[in-house]
Amino acid sequence: MIQPPKHTPRWIVFLIDILICLFSITLSFYVRFEFSPSNEFKLLLKSIIPLVLFIRAIHFISFRTFAGLIRYTSTKDAERIFIVTSLGTFVLFIINFINYIANKQFLIPNSILLIDYFITIILLVGSRLTYKAIYYTIRNSDVDGEKILIIGVEQFAAAVKRAVDKETLSGIRIVGFIDPYNRQEGNKIEDIEIYGINKIEFLVQKYDVSKIILASKNLDPSRKNKIIEKCLALNIKVQTVPDASVWINGELNVKQLKNIRIEDLLERPPIVLDKKRIQDYIKGKVVLVTGAAGSIGSEMVRQISRFYPKKIILYDIAETPLYELELELKESIHFFDFETVIGSVTNEYRLKKVFEVFKPQVVFHAAAYKHVPMMENNPTEAVFNNVLGTKLIADFSVKFGVEKFVMISTDKAVNPTNVMGASKRIAEIYTQTLNTTSPTKFITTRFGNVLGSNGSVIPRFRKQIENGGPVTITHPDIIRYFMTIPEACQLVLEAGAMGQGGEIFIFDMGKPVKILDLAKKMIKLSGLTYGKDIQINFTGLRPGEKLYEELLNNKENTIPTYHPKIMIAKVDEYSSDDVFPMINELISCLPSHNNFLIVSKMKEIVPEFISRNSVYENIDKQKEFQKHEQDSKFKSA
Repeated sequence: MIQPPKHTPRWIVFLIDILICLFSITLSFYVRFEFSPSNEFKLLLKSIIPLVLFIRAIHFISFRTFAGLIRYTSTKDAERIFIVTSLGTFVLFIINFINYIANKQFLIPNSILLIDYFITIILLVGSRLTYKAIYYTIRNSDVDGEKILIIGVEQFAAAVKRAVDKETLSGIRIVGFIDPYNRQEGNKIEDIEIYGINKIEFLVQKYDVSKIILASKNLDPSRKNKIIEKCLALNIKVQTVPDASVWINGELNVKQLKNIRIEDLLERPPIVLDKKRIQDYIKGKVVLVTGAAGSIGSEMVRQISRFYPKKIILYDIAETPLYELELELKESIHFFDFETVIGSVTNEYRLKKVFEVFKPQVVFHAAAYKHVPMMENNPTEAVFNNVLGTKLIADFSVKFGVEKFVMISTDKAVNPTNVMGASKRIAEIYTQTLNTTSPTKFITTRFGNVLGSNGSVIPRFRKQIENGGPVTITHPDIIRYFMTIPEACQLVLEAGAMGQGGEIFIFDMGKPVKILDLAKKMIKLSGLTYGKDIQINFTGLRPGEKLYEELLNNKENTIPTYHPKIMIAKVDEYSSDDVFPMINELISCLPSHNNFLIVSKMKEIVPEFISRNSVYENIDKQKEFQKHEQDSKFKSA
């Protein structure tokens, strides 16, 4: 491998710049007099050279034009040279003018100063660019170095090139830029060819490309996904550029490039929010967020902080995550109008105090137990937290005059097959019914899995891959809907704004994702091969788990709203005279810790709750048997 030369010492750069200035002023004289100056002007030249070089040297030292590494010359360096040369020439013009006033003649002909000005700029910038070109020609002559392609032709793409150029001994060679929209094909960026998007496969094979850097921030998600899928099919590693806000001193470092994550492949077009409508019900209000330290709750807090609330009450029982959120709000978001309260949603005394002291006007209820298998084994706690906790907060919201109560539910509440989903459906029913008897507007939002949330499948797969596998999936045909955490929380805010009370809002979750395909892509994104480096094991459906999640009950349909991603579910209405006694009876069973009794009561409230893969299937079988017996007696009669 040919090693590029080490950086030139600063004193040599300074000396070269002074020699360039000497050459420039001399050439200017000869150009001015058509290369035939008289002896008188030759003497004048000798007398003014020390003055010109002194002025230039003072400005070079003051502005440290020689301090930057020549091989990294950029437009900023050219700007600095332009400013320094302009200042030096201006000073010479001032000296010339003063001499004219004093002696009635110019020290240096003004035409020579102008010629010198342009020649000096051209030579100073040109010398640096020439050195840079020679340096990279030598460096890129190494045929064994890593070859990369850059997707994009904007400032981010140029920033990646500069970052790569600075990695002196990395041996990385950029073989081309790819224009994802084929608009700049055939042009060049710093002497590197721009190719069309259809040339990726050809370039990968021709140059043995090992990595592609995605450096276009204006790519729509569908096009971005196609590019990444193509790269994965070619077994090429893909990296992306972080936001410019995290660049070091405004410049990108190669170490900041990030590997493409599965979340990037599941992105969708950004959501357009009605910010004015949201601000109208958040601005100047005291907002209570339960489960504020969780993945959904904490993002709700971040989103709400942008709409000028009077105060946000962060309510959660998890001490450490709550403390971390508190630090983030202060140090990163610079939001200080909040109170941190540690407490459980089942602690009636604690909740009462929160409502008495802070008097919240808007409540976002995100606190819940959500792990399906764990709740299947602990139905008492599922009802205690998800049903009783919701009931307490809802009741206090009515008692203390809360304007809006937004509950965050789940797609598992639709035709529930597990205790967790059924507990959330009962919570939905309670708040919906309470809406008919109180001035508080109770609104429910219902969506599927969120990417990267605590306990979700993606962090689990990522950890299993890091540990060398195997990746475990319950069933090869299992399918789930996915949404990013910020996207889900933005839609919750929008739904809260449009809600008039009693609605269950469902979100457009996009296309369902096959978990097996998700796992295979994650393995590939990690640079590993499924079946060779990492195995996938199928463990069987867990208690209460079903293959397909639904967003609507079979009897339900939807009504569109002004927002294309938000719909209203048409659901059955319940009478408070029927619902409240049944829920109170369910809660009264909790001290017994009789799991079968508690689940039986849940099934009475939610008749569509049919257990799967669970010991509680016996309850359904018993009910079916009893129904069959009754039908038989009726027919006999």
